[in-house]
Amino acid sequence: MIRVLVAEDMRILRDTLVSVLNLEDDLKVVAQVAAGTDIVPAALAERPDLAVLDIDLPGLNGIAAAAQLHERLPSCRVVILTVLGRPGQLREALDAHVSGFMVKDAPSDQLIDVLRRVAAGGTALDPEVVAQLLVRRGPDPLAALTQRERDVLALMAEGRSNTEIAASLVITDSAVSKHINSIFTKLGLHPGDTGHRRVLAVLRYLGAGPAA
Repeated sequence: MIRVLVAEDMRILRDTLVSVLNLEDDLKVVAQVAAGTDIVPAALAERPDLAVLDIDLPGLNGIAAAAQLHERLPSCRVVILTVLGRPGQLREALDAHVSGFMVKDAPSDQLIDVLRRVAAGGTALDPEVVAQLLVRRGPDPLAALTQRERDVLALMAEGRSNTEIAASLVITDSAVSKHINSIFTKLGLHPGDTGHRRVLAVLRYLGAGPAA
């Protein structure tokens, strides 16, 4: 059973989200709050596995709350819900240890799939959010990548696993691994780099990460 905390200031949206999640056999909403400042106290009291946070909350926004939540309860993974992203917002969210980014009007089955993936230790970025946050400045950091490597990186940005990427592109898991290793090399992301190379590669794709 995945224990979930929901933070949404609009009562109708919060009630709808709670109802949708509680219909699933493996999801259970154990806490719901309307203000960002209430997230950490509620999480410490209920110890959820997953927190679903609106990005715009009174008192404390979802990203700032996620950062505090990671400090106090690092086992609780976070998915942010947003209406429209702004440049740099995704980088802020990843710095706050957010694992999922979704638009509010995504289909409920897509949201539930994302919650399960994040609860299992994965990451998930909504393709629409990726498109909204795709900002390029200066030379294209992806210029050295082949089209196939760009396709793989785009699916990585959506939070797809190697197996899911292979199925989507109709190639083998081994081919995906080779493409990803090539991407890391071309972007200058070596094993000794600080941070997770997969996340850093996605940041580079989004134009939010530091140049190599």
